[in-house]
Amino acid sequence: MDLTITGDPVLVHKDTQVQVGIHLKPGTLTVTRDGEDFAVYHALVQFASVDAAPWAAQEVKFSAAGADGQDTGFTVELFNDAFDGPRTDAPAAVWKIVALAATSAGDIGITYAAPGRA
Repeated sequence: MDLTITGDPVLVHKDTQVQVGIHLKPGTLTVTRDGEDFAVYHALVQFASVDAAPWAAQEVKFSAAGADGQDTGFTVELFNDAFDGPRTDAPAAVWKIVALAATSAGDIGITYAAPGRA
């Protein structure tokens, strides 16, 4: 193959989204909805960067199993209703999940600081 390539690739962050999945040890995180407990076993964190702005955690999707063994999912939106900052009523455990996912995503350029820890 006769191939010539010149230049350096440059990423363009126009409206970029990255999803990072992490497996959780069973029994370490429990979601309670309407009095029923669900054991979370997986989290999928979506990060977004618009027009080369800093990366922000947009949402977390949890996969969990109920006491009856049925799988279910939960989505936690992380932006406030005005979409100008983080949701203040999200549980602290959610932000720990986001920080774990951001650590895993460091090799693709995501840097992240939990709200209030710039």
